[in-house]
Amino acid sequence: MLIQRFILNQDGSVSEEPNLLAWMNWFDQANPLIAHNRLLDGTHISTVFLGINRNYGSGSPLLFETMVIGGPHTGYLERYGTKEEALAGHERAVRIAQGKAGVA
Repeated sequence: MLIQRFILNQDGSVSEEPNLLAWMNWFDQANPLIAHNRLLDGTHISTVFLGINRNYGSGSPLLFETMVIGGPHTGYLERYGTKEEALAGHERAVRIAQGKAGVA
């Protein structure tokens, strides 16, 4: 199976990068962190650009990931196709980690 590689453009859009060396050079210079929160109890919620399609070829690419580390919802993970979806998902994960929303 071919691994699809992507870069995150300045405007938040993504482009497929078939050249492995070009992708590696871009990723080496990139900051994949899209959003991060640390709650008072030490729980971290982070959203990152993965740079590879985590949907493994079945459906639209999943290129962003939000994860909760610490607290009662540690291990909560969601993946998204766009930066906009990722930012909305990050805010949802923050509310979940704060106990202000149920896990869907």
